[in-house]
Amino acid sequence: MTPGVVLTGIETEPLDVAAHLAAVSDPSAGAVATFVGQVRDHDPDAAGTVERLEYEAHPDAARVLANIAHDVIGDLPVRVAVSHRTGVLGVGDLAVVVAVASAHRALAFDVCRDLIEAIKTDLPIWKRQVDQDGRAAWTGLAAVQPPANGGSTSTGPIWS
Repeated sequence: MTPGVVLTGIETEPLDVAAHLAAVSDPSAGAVATFVGQVRDHDPDAAGTVERLEYEAHPDAARVLANIAHDVIGDLPVRVAVSHRTGVLGVGDLAVVVAVASAHRALAFDVCRDLIEAIKTDLPIWKRQVDQDGRAAWTGLAAVQPPANGGSTSTGPIWS
């Protein structure tokens, strides 16, 4: 298997799981682990029903995502494809797709889990949750302020 990060992206269009699987495909891969994050209809930490999530990314987010993927895999014998979506996503829409191929399942599972955890903490993407009753709140990186009224974002030390 030719290891490495074979696909990364910050996308405005719907994510394609099949494209991620095809990107990591290799005849020597005995396992492919995937993670698909999708918009759910509720927030377990708040009352109300989620109508949509509005994702916004720092201009360097694509570079940061690639760096995260490279850092997580290091010199491990895996192939990785990972993308995160931005824009307005409704319930059921895919927000993030991770595919990891390796010779054995344990490594594929471990890298997939490590990669999504690193994305959740280090990728400069924020989401604004809008509930059906019109309430909205921003969530995301604690070290970075989300955009105010659609304005520009401020950078933090993670990707400067």
